[in-house]
Amino acid sequence: MPKTTSKKRVRDLGDSKTASKIRFSAKLHRPAANGKTGGASGGASGGGDWTFLTLPKEASAKLPSRSMASVEGTINGAAFQATLEPDGQGGHWLKVDRKLREAAGAPGIGDMVTLEIAPVAPGKEPDPTVPPDLRKALASASSKAKETWSDITPMARRDFIYWISSGKKAETRALRIDKACDMLAKGKRRPCCFDRSGMYDNSLSCPVADDE
Repeated sequence: MPKTTSKKRVRDLGDSKTASKIRFSAKLHRPAANGKTGGASGGASGGGDWTFLTLPKEASAKLPSRSMASVEGTINGAAFQATLEPDGQGGHWLKVDRKLREAAGAPGIGDMVTLEIAPVAPGKEPDPTVPPDLRKALASASSKAKETWSDITPMARRDFIYWISSGKKAETRALRIDKACDMLAKGKRRPCCFDRSGMYDNSLSCPVADDE
């Protein structure tokens, strides 16, 4: 394969050197009152005390994954660490809660913020927040399931949570929790056969903006 093609492929995948520092500006949006996300946020609806921003395509392209990506950096100069969620179109979005917005100088809806981010170093993935229903299921799961859950990496735990939370219906989520506990009891360390990017099964999306 020609060298130029090989190098382009590395850039497309978001190699660590290309993605070491990603600088961009983005507008803060308010989620619509009936807008729901299809990400690992658990289908958060609008009307709450949070905002969000979408990464420019060129910024998302420098990340190592079309799926969730843990990053660290600054927003308007204030240090933060967060997990970007996929928008189902190959890009990413970031939930900006009140605490993060205040750290950024409390910008308002429609204001631009400046970010400089980089993927967290391998082995330094933050532990994900376990949803209450999954935490309850794990508490009553078999000892083998608990052992596997404790032994897998933060990224693997995030994948399980992500897979469960991407279910659009409550029944789907409940079934996936049961299946996750079963997989863990069998020693499986990752959920299989699901689209982490949301690009192919349309399970993920960015929140709907309502800035009026």
